[in-house]
Amino acid sequence: MAQQDLAGKTFIITGANTGIGKVTAKELARQGARVILACRSQGKTEPVIEEIKRETGNDKVEFVALDLGDLASVRACAEALLARAPNIHGLINNAGLAAKRGASTKDGYQMTFGTNHLGHYLLTRLLLDRLTATGGARIVNVASASHYRAKGIDWDAVQKPTRTIVGMKEYEVSKLANVLFTKELARRLEGTSVTAYAVHPGTVATDAWRRFPNPIRWAIKKLMITPEEGAQASLVCATSPDLATETGKYYTAFGKEKRPSRLADDVELAKTLWTKSAEWTGLQA
Repeated sequence: MAQQDLAGKTFIITGANTGIGKVTAKELARQGARVILACRSQGKTEPVIEEIKRETGNDKVEFVALDLGDLASVRACAEALLARAPNIHGLINNAGLAAKRGASTKDGYQMTFGTNHLGHYLLTRLLLDRLTATGGARIVNVASASHYRAKGIDWDAVQKPTRTIVGMKEYEVSKLANVLFTKELARRLEGTSVTAYAVHPGTVATDAWRRFPNPIRWAIKKLMITPEEGAQASLVCATSPDLATETGKYYTAFGKEKRPSRLADDVELAKTLWTKSAEWTGLQA
């Protein structure tokens, strides 16, 4: 994609110390942006920050602590971000995982749903006033084509530990939630200059599959694209002038618009997801 001049703009990326998040952070820094990497481990993130600074010549690259599976950590992260970033031009909800049987978040939610959707929902809601106050801000939710396979959302199941062995069914549901959340965000942000995008980066060989047992993990990663290729959809949606007035849509690799699943277009399901997510995170719907 064409390079932009992003000097003076601030982007926050979750899970940015590895995979497509790392590539996204590096490319935004290369284009002059201030980039804040919101990650669980400072020890694992600081070397990445130093690498990005060294390779891009941009020293405006920072760490903020965030564990999306811990709602208290999400709130602390949002508080820190609001204190440090008077403007937020882009929030890229990139972090994601697929959890195996028995996994749950600190607050008791199914691990994949709690991390991939609920933590991002809370972070976005807490930053929404700042995003709205920043002219032309964009929210990018990294979803997946796996959302097409989701049959619906079992509201009881997402409040319990992972049931399936490798968690793919739960992953599909979490990615459906990402698209539904994007669409409801767009509806609620109508009349503001904030736009929202759901992206399928392609099936990327990243640490999102780290909880899969070998040899399954080894076999599926052989069929995947690189993080460099996978980051393009996020970068296009976060920065392309061509998409500045688009919102609530779903994009595939390299930023090509595509119709999502029938369920992802279900307005009532999106509203219900928003309402329940607000209840579970202690916010007003």
